[in-house]
Amino acid sequence: MTSRRLYFGLFAAAVWVACATLRAAGVAGPTQDRPAGGTAAGGRQAVIAGSLPQAFRPVLDRYCVTCHNERLKTAGLTLDTLDLTSVARDSGTWEKVIRKLNTGMMPPAGMPRPDDATARSFVASLAGELDRAAAASPNPGPSTIHRLNRAEYANAIRDLLALDVDVAALLPPDDSISGFDNIADALGVSPVLLERHLSAAMRIAPFAVGTYRDGPVESIYRAPGDLNQTLHVEGLPFGTRGGLLIPHTFPADGEYVIKATLWRNNAGRIRGLEAPHQLEFLVDGDRVHEVTVGTPEQFAISFDDRLNTKTTAEFDATLLVRVPVKAGPRNIGVTFAAKTAAQDPQKLRPLLSPFDAVDTHGVPRVDAVSIIGPYNPAGPGETPSRARIFSCRPATPADEAPCARKIVSALAQRAYRRPVNDADLGVLLSFYEAGRRAADFDTGIERAVVRILTSPEFIFRVEKGAPNARPGTVTRVSDLELASRLSFFLWSSLPDEELLQTASRGGLRTAGALDRQVRRMLVDPRADALVANFAGQWLYLRNLRTVAPIADEFPDFDDDLRQAFKRETELLFDSIIREDRSVIDLMTADYTFVNERLARHYGIPRVYGSHFRRVPVRDEARRGLLGHGSILSVTSNANRTSPVRRGKWILENLIGSPPPPPPPNVPPLTENKDRPKPLSMREQMEQHRANPACASCHRLMDPLGLALENFDAVGAWRVKDANADVDAKVQLADGTNVDGAVGLRQALLRRPDIFVGTFTEKLLTYALGRSLEHYDMPTVRGIVRDASPGDFRFSSLVVGIVKSTPFTMRVTGAGESNP
Repeated sequence: MTSRRLYFGLFAAAVWVACATLRAAGVAGPTQDRPAGGTAAGGRQAVIAGSLPQAFRPVLDRYCVTCHNERLKTAGLTLDTLDLTSVARDSGTWEKVIRKLNTGMMPPAGMPRPDDATARSFVASLAGELDRAAAASPNPGPSTIHRLNRAEYANAIRDLLALDVDVAALLPPDDSISGFDNIADALGVSPVLLERHLSAAMRIAPFAVGTYRDGPVESIYRAPGDLNQTLHVEGLPFGTRGGLLIPHTFPADGEYVIKATLWRNNAGRIRGLEAPHQLEFLVDGDRVHEVTVGTPEQFAISFDDRLNTKTTAEFDATLLVRVPVKAGPRNIGVTFAAKTAAQDPQKLRPLLSPFDAVDTHGVPRVDAVSIIGPYNPAGPGETPSRARIFSCRPATPADEAPCARKIVSALAQRAYRRPVNDADLGVLLSFYEAGRRAADFDTGIERAVVRILTSPEFIFRVEKGAPNARPGTVTRVSDLELASRLSFFLWSSLPDEELLQTASRGGLRTAGALDRQVRRMLVDPRADALVANFAGQWLYLRNLRTVAPIADEFPDFDDDLRQAFKRETELLFDSIIREDRSVIDLMTADYTFVNERLARHYGIPRVYGSHFRRVPVRDEARRGLLGHGSILSVTSNANRTSPVRRGKWILENLIGSPPPPPPPNVPPLTENKDRPKPLSMREQMEQHRANPACASCHRLMDPLGLALENFDAVGAWRVKDANADVDAKVQLADGTNVDGAVGLRQALLRRPDIFVGTFTEKLLTYALGRSLEHYDMPTVRGIVRDASPGDFRFSSLVVGIVKSTPFTMRVTGAGESNP
């Protein structure tokens, strides 16, 4: 307890001292408020007289000022008093005008609209003026203290210590802003969070170093309740079905108990025990135990209404094995031997999801697996973590101090993302020495690792700026700071040795260096973080875990399909990165990735097995994201489709023009179960739009969502809705007529720069770790413009971002005081 209080006191003090130091240097803290849309350098905005032709004043007066004037102030815009010869003075307002005109959202339907050529010329003139002003007076936006979020923390531990951790069990969830959880303003600090970080470090260090001394502990892994266990689980041996495959890190060489629990219904009965089933236990693919479940005695137990607790416990006791296991990461499997259709009539069931709460003649299912140990520990073993940490091993007591210095120095340099000095090492080695005096060399290293993991230098990304720059000066970030920005953007983790060494030599500024590093990093497996963290949040893939359609309406839906939805979209996005394809292929790809479960859902023939493979898409409606079950289900309700949610998702994530929040007390949609006669979704939405309070926003969202009505709430194709033919013909807000998903995709890509611009905005937001403001829009347009000759390839957009002003520069002393 004493050492814990010492760690916590030093940790908390170091955090607040660091923040105070940075506050004095003018760096904004992670939780402070700042004026929305403000500019850097004390709020100054350069004003350059523009050359916008005055001929556009009649266009503005005729089509815009009717509503957006000093008297009405519709949407808070007053355009009649703005000076068209100096648009940079009101850049925030003109950026809103550009966005609305570009996307066809304004003027609204029923009002006079300029012809397409006039609107584009007006937008081009406005954008040109704003871009020239931004080039003359660069504004990289605010710099902030950036705490590592949970994903970044887990990846940093993996890369620093070669240890995968369950970060959800260690740290609380992160908040998000602008759709992402790596936004600095959302990553606050509290005493509770400091305590959790300390606890995490004190749990991680013994596992990594090999000084685990606690007694046997139990880790429990549960199967999702709707997991279909009649199918093969990817990663388990062929010829098996169901069960769990568990990556588990064993803290020491020793004996461990692996125990399975079978699923029971509410009456405590296990299904499927009327026939024998072989349950297998595996460690790294090797069978270590096998037991038969499903005997006449067990079948009787299953139907014993008296629920003989002793007999049930005896049955459960047969479903375990105690085996010796070496320390380190292992794959534990518990699964059933599969049967042929002749052996198992359940294989002939018509439904894809064989779940029925009253069906006791199904198959046994694994409910949970427990791993308990170590018993009789035999030492730390040789693990990837120990190999990473112990770059030397002292042969004599005299070798210990130099070896400790070498180990601690290497770990600290990687963790702090910069070369370490004597002061850094002095602090860390004092913790090593205390641990060495208390026990042994390894314990000293463990104490130093805890101190590294609780250091603000590790937990926070801090940029201190040029030491002699005047407040308000725009300067380049250092090479080491740029290396951190780059690695956390592409890998959500620490810079690797090559990137750190290049930055330490000042090599990131040489010609072509950033391009080479970007392309190297994008082909590295750690770039999977872009799929998990960027695409996972931009496309709402993380929300799939909460998708739970009503079983009466969608009886075939299960966790296998949920996971297949997610994996399909992840693999498509991954192919865009790895093959350096145009990001437009996200919308138009004539290929996708399926396993047997997903192929059956989509009606794709001749696909067998649990593994995913690339297949051509022959149905035009299924091409790209708009045909993916992930997108279609995550934007639906549990019992039906939701044109509103689908339309809102398209507006926010594909068009970049989110609708305003709904007014208060909007009545909900009347569900069909509450109607005397069921209505199609189109008919329900027409009634809902009859409310004037709803019509203004729904006219933007509903057509986009209704064009996808041939896809039901779980992404399956349909031609009927409430016994009526599905009508997917709509007119969009800009007057474009489309017919179904294919027509909608074509309409969205009629101006590919709009989709690419939205994608770039999202990616730049994620890269910077802050929300974008109006002064960032010239940067976005420049990145899109430069990527156009290369057909908007993914790498060209990434290179554009990492070379941009907000990514490579900062404003000295621009932050307000930190509370």
